[in-house]
Amino acid sequence: MTETAQTAVGHQSTPAGRGVRLPRTARRAQLLAAAQDVFVTNGYHAAAMDEIAERAGVSKPVLYQHFPGKLELYMALLESHVDELVARVRGAIESSSDNKLRVHAAVAAFYDFVDGEGQAFRMVFESDLRGEPAVAQAVERATTDSVDAITDTITADAGLDEDRARLLATGLVGLSQVTARAWLADERKVPKDEAVTLISNLAWRGIGGGFPLQH
Repeated sequence: MTETAQTAVGHQSTPAGRGVRLPRTARRAQLLAAAQDVFVTNGYHAAAMDEIAERAGVSKPVLYQHFPGKLELYMALLESHVDELVARVRGAIESSSDNKLRVHAAVAAFYDFVDGEGQAFRMVFESDLRGEPAVAQAVERATTDSVDAITDTITADAGLDEDRARLLATGLVGLSQVTARAWLADERKVPKDEAVTLISNLAWRGIGGGFPLQH
């Protein structure tokens, strides 16, 4: 989430009042921040544009000037969160040439995303609108693009064909996502750094122990 959007979230109890003119990009960020709160709290179906406008401190016409409808607003948020997750995973894979460190960084990327401000992960992994094709496609992209980023490295370094490398990458993504959400649901009882180390060691013993990865 952008700094402007975070500022909007931080001041949601006293939002910019009606009649306060903001630059278009700042207003859009403010509306997205308000919508994020409402969608995460209520889910898509129970969220109302009236409530989002009120949370942002604007009139409904102002909200509709930026987003034609609730689905378009939801999709703008969802796509930005998917982009953020994929960027985190790609950054993790590119952060080192040491494959053990890459695995650790990839696991950490999912934990950091799940632990991020605004609970963006709920829209990506727990959306109540997966029956909508555009939403389903965006949610699927969060997984496939993450898998793609990891597959390329495993293919290059493990001496495996793409199909087998992709299966391993899918396992790492699934392990990271599921355990990160379980860790959060369990109220972070294990410190995050320790949780990431536990899971990355588990993944590395499988990937690093079974294939001739270069270090």
